[in-house]
Amino acid sequence: MASYDFAAQRLYVEEALAAGADVVLEGSQANYLKNVLRLAEGDQVLLFNGRDGEWRSRLSAIAKRRVTLVAEELVRPQQNAGDLWYVFAPLKHARLDYMVEKAVEMGASRLMPVFTRRTQASRVNGERMRANAIEAAEQCGILNVPGIAEPAPLEKVLDAWPPERTMIFCDEDAGAASAVETLAQAKPAGPLAVLVGPEGGFDESERARLLRLPSVVRLSLGPRILRADTAAVAALTVVQAVLGDWTAPVT
Repeated sequence: MASYDFAAQRLYVEEALAAGADVVLEGSQANYLKNVLRLAEGDQVLLFNGRDGEWRSRLSAIAKRRVTLVAEELVRPQQNAGDLWYVFAPLKHARLDYMVEKAVEMGASRLMPVFTRRTQASRVNGERMRANAIEAAEQCGILNVPGIAEPAPLEKVLDAWPPERTMIFCDEDAGAASAVETLAQAKPAGPLAVLVGPEGGFDESERARLLRLPSVVRLSLGPRILRADTAAVAALTVVQAVLGDWTAPVT
């Protein structure tokens, strides 16, 4: 990533990308290129769609309501998405936006909002979550946009939980054991998920249900009570550092 061009404008698109492919943008994306960035024909933008890699593209036509780009050069081939689910009790408004943004930056491949007994937010705007996830990917050079699950009660999610996926359960009652040592000693095999609960914590029935999962690691996030959005960053950081893609050798 040291040679990556962070100054280049990036946009996520749904269309297939290949050499010579035309990509027609309308609505907010066309307005962004025309009226916010004030780009002109011939200017370049990086496009990605989560499937075909990242392409250097040129604005070939600008009309009143649309912009057309042509994909010219593959800059980065598509990378395999990680396999780290982030399961969380939804927060309200701006704090949920922040949580989604940081989870994407930290490499979450799937975002799963769950309603617990003490969850304060009663609704989740899935379209807004996806828009925030796309924006985070655009700004951080990420080629994969995480999937976003439909909100569901925690009990329902746990009933259908895949036994091969280890749940890293961030539990405010887990004591003060080192999070790094806990994960290093557990060495869970297979795919992972990280669960952060609501501001009020889990109740005893939820905690008991979580601890009955086939594969679960109970994790302390230190001696201080963290806000849920802060806990998200802390948990994903330590998991990626000990078990995730931060452990990959530098090439």
